[in-house]
Amino acid sequence: MTAVETLELLSKQWCTLQDLIKLTSLGRNSALKIRKKIIIDLTDQGYKQPCNLIPMCEVVNKLNINVPYLKDMAELEK
Repeated sequence: MTAVETLELLSKQWCTLQDLIKLTSLGRNSALKIRKKIIIDLTDQGYKQPCNLIPMCEVVNKLNINVPYLKDMAELEK
């Protein structure tokens, strides 16, 4: 995935399992484990989320995605 494609994916409000698979380049089972961990963390904090969706901002935080770097790389790609 290019930086532009990654930024387009990160611009969504909610992250699906397929989005998580694309972002992590992992298989379905590993992505399910990450999603479950994020959902448990949010539930422990008292948040409720739509079925099978997690906030993209939580995914960015959990995966330590460097968004400013991606923006710089996207500019270079153009």
